[in-house]
Amino acid sequence: MTGFSAFHGFLIKEIRHILRDWQTLLILIGLPVAQVILFGYAVRSDVRGIKLAIVEPQPDAATASLRARFEGANTTFHVVGTVPSLDALESHFRDGTVRQAIVLPTEFANRLGRGEQVPVQVVTDGADPNTGGIMEADAMAVLRAWDAGRTGAAPGVRIAVETRMRFNPTLQSVNLFVPGLIAFVLTIVSALMTAITIVREKELGTMEMLLVSPLRPSQIVLGKVAPYIALGFLDVVLVLSAARFVFDVPLRGNLVLLLAESLLYIVTALAMGIVISTSAQSQRVAMMAALAGTMLPTLLISGFIFPISAMPWPLQVVSNVVPARWFIIIVRGIMIKGATFADLWRETLILAGLTTFLLTVGVRRLAVRLG
Repeated sequence: MTGFSAFHGFLIKEIRHILRDWQTLLILIGLPVAQVILFGYAVRSDVRGIKLAIVEPQPDAATASLRARFEGANTTFHVVGTVPSLDALESHFRDGTVRQAIVLPTEFANRLGRGEQVPVQVVTDGADPNTGGIMEADAMAVLRAWDAGRTGAAPGVRIAVETRMRFNPTLQSVNLFVPGLIAFVLTIVSALMTAITIVREKELGTMEMLLVSPLRPSQIVLGKVAPYIALGFLDVVLVLSAARFVFDVPLRGNLVLLLAESLLYIVTALAMGIVISTSAQSQRVAMMAALAGTMLPTLLISGFIFPISAMPWPLQVVSNVVPARWFIIIVRGIMIKGATFADLWRETLILAGLTTFLLTVGVRRLAVRLG
């Protein structure tokens, strides 16, 4: 009975300790639920809301009928407009406002009426090879259905569909994952390590030693995060070098612009780490909070692996406040599409706004805690 009593007392003590550490308990209960919800709703391979443009050199009844078929294709396509030539869509493909185009020839209706086999081109943004293949298949299905319904009893008259993939014609998957890995690596190095490092100082009691030194709180914060800025920047250079020389991922845009955008995201991730560290009481809580608050959203609802357009609208709304979403768009745009700042200024402005907000909140809360 003595051994049982000792074990019983030890067990009760541990349970009370866990209950007192309410932050850890809350994360242990909430994290599995959050993982199930995120994986259940985010892991989707279908694509909806494809931003489609119709190239009509000479609009006629046939082009109007085909456009109406795409507009009526449930939620799969979103026709953003019509243009007279494909050249007018070049900048729209780079900035992502158009993901696919249906290119129709001149005298479309007349040539169909004469029984000719008319070529129709499907141009798809292949920067994301998984999504690009699905978009191409969806467009082909609509074209075939429209052609079959139009010809009726004249099965010999058909449109000849030609396909073309922009930016990634061979549909190399590394062109999708490697740019996204930059955001993932920076999140780990900057956000996770910053959150743990600052909390460790509080646990070891060395933060009090810093407070009695001549250093101001802002200098303490800068001294803590500056090494991780340098480390994150080094990681960016290494990942880009591996992408170019090992996996042959193209770098079609400006390298200086890419490095500047990466530096901006490093500061964003550091700010997230500071925000987490000001709320966590232990390294264990900081690590789990960083995993739940930064790494999971980066993997699941940033567009890194799964298309955001396929997710339910609540997750699409939440993804707007995930900094990795905008950074991944920027990295893929510069590397794969050769986008310039003029194409990416909206995403850059949003990322800068999130960075300013997180940095302000994190530094103020940390300064209060230090005070």
